[in-house]
Amino acid sequence: MIRDIVRDTFFLAQPSALAERRDVAIATDLIDTLKANADRCVGLAANMIGERKCIIAIRMGHAYLAMLNPTVVRKSKETYEASE
Repeated sequence: MIRDIVRDTFFLAQPSALAERRDVAIATDLIDTLKANADRCVGLAANMIGERKCIIAIRMGHAYLAMLNPTVVRKSKETYEASE
């Protein structure tokens, strides 16, 4: 189901809970919403569709991937400036 994107900065700043098996439907909604907004974004987090869960979805070329409880395992020392 395509959901509205949340822009409330107070809500977006709230911590998210760990995702569980029952949250797979949220991941599906996240991918549906990402596909519907593919012209302007390459990734979304669950809080951006109103769910405070640790779930993200990204677009890689023509493929879409949802991750539940992702963790950063490595980061580059290189930095760059970007804007949203």
